[in-house]
Amino acid sequence: MLDLKFVRENPDIVKQNIKNKFQDSKLPLVDEVIELDEQSRKAKTEADALRAERNSISKEIGKLMGQGKKDEAEEMKKLVNEKSAYLAELEAKEAEYNEKILKIMMTIPNIIDPSVPIGKDDSENKELEKFGEPALKPFEVPYHTEIMEKLHGIDLDSARRVAGNGFYYLMGDIARLHSAVISYARDFMIDRGFTYCVPPFMIRSDVVTGVMSFAEMDAMMYKIEGEDLYLIGTSEHSMIGKFINTIIDESELPKTLTSYSPCFRKEKGAHGLEERGVYRIHQFEKQEMIVVCKPEDSKMWFDRLWKNTVDLFRSLDIPVRTLECCSGDLADLKVKSVDVEAWSPRQQKYFEVGSCSNLGDAQARRLKIRVNGENGKYFAHTLNNTVVAPPRMLIAFLENNLREDGSVAIPEALRPYMGGKTEIRG
Repeated sequence: MLDLKFVRENPDIVKQNIKNKFQDSKLPLVDEVIELDEQSRKAKTEADALRAERNSISKEIGKLMGQGKKDEAEEMKKLVNEKSAYLAELEAKEAEYNEKILKIMMTIPNIIDPSVPIGKDDSENKELEKFGEPALKPFEVPYHTEIMEKLHGIDLDSARRVAGNGFYYLMGDIARLHSAVISYARDFMIDRGFTYCVPPFMIRSDVVTGVMSFAEMDAMMYKIEGEDLYLIGTSEHSMIGKFINTIIDESELPKTLTSYSPCFRKEKGAHGLEERGVYRIHQFEKQEMIVVCKPEDSKMWFDRLWKNTVDLFRSLDIPVRTLECCSGDLADLKVKSVDVEAWSPRQQKYFEVGSCSNLGDAQARRLKIRVNGENGKYFAHTLNNTVVAPPRMLIAFLENNLREDGSVAIPEALRPYMGGKTEIRG
C-alpha cells in the first residue's frame, strides 16, 4: 500500500505506474482517492475546531455554575449538545471517508522498481542468467507421475477417492525423498545464518489483507467456515504476519527467518498436461525464507535471497535459470520479482520452482511494522523467497537424476538425509 501523501503529491507517477502494469481500469481511483482525502481532511479540520469550541464552552459552563448563573449555564449546555450532535455527524463522515480511502489504497498497486521491464504478462518476462548446463537425456524421459509409479512412490487414485483431484499420497522412498529435500533445505538455510521457524498454519483476515492483494486472496485462500481464519498459501504469510503491529529497534535488523509449513491453495482454473500430477495441487509443503530489513538494505537482500535458491538447486545438480518478472506479471504489492526456474529434460525447457520478491514497505505499511531508528520511526521493507517446494522440486529432481534403467541417482549432498542411499530403485 502506498503512502497517501505520496499519491496526493505525485498523482502522475502513480497513474503512470498503473499504466505500466496494464491496469488502466484503476486510473480513476487516483483522482477519486485524492478527492476523498481532501473531504476527509476538511471534515477533520472542522471537527477539531468544533471540539476545541465545545471544550471552551464546557469550561464557561463550569464558571457560570460556580457563579450561580444556572439559567445561563443551561442555555450554554443546549449549545454544547447541538455542537456535539454536529460533531458526531462530522466524525461519522470522517470515518466513512477513511474507510473508502483505505479500500481504494489497498487496490492501487505499489510503485515498481525502475529496473523492472515493462510487459503485459509472463510471456514478456526476461531471462537473466543460466546456472549449470541443461542436459538432454539419451532416452525418453517419462511423465513425472510415471517415474514415481514405477518406483512405487505415488498413489493418485486413492487420493482422489479420499480428497478429490489435486491431492496425492507419496509412498516409500519418494515420500522419504520429499522429507529429505525439506530437511536439507532447512539445514542449508540455517547454515546461511537464517533462524529456523515453524509458524502457525492459519492466519486471521487482517494478516491476509496485510500480506497480499484482494485478487490474490480470492484466487488462493481457503477460508475456515465460522472462524476469522484462513489456511496459509505459503508460510511467508504467517512469517511476515509475526511482526504485525510491532515497533522493531533498528539495531535488531535484519530479521532473517526460514520456515517450514504445509501450504493450501485453491488453484482455480484448468491447466495443461504438464501442470497435472503434482505440479499444481491444493496441498503441498515448502521451505521459505523471509527478511525484514532497513529500506536501504532491501536491494542487497533481494539479490542474496534468489541466489540462495539457485545455490541449493545447483548443490543437487539441477540446472536452473533466473527470470526477471515484467511489470504486468507483478502482484500489486511487489516492487520487483525474480523467478527461479529448473530445467526439465522431459519438456526440454525450464519451469518455475521458486519466486523471490521485494515488496518494499507495502506489507509493513498494511501491517504496521515499524522500525525505531535514530531519526524516528519508519516502515520496514519485507522480502520473501522460496527455498524449495518439494512437489515441483521432485519433478525437477527425478527428471534430472533419472537413469535409463528407471532408477534415480541421489546426489551426495542429499545422501545423509536418505539414510546413506545412493539411488532409488523400484
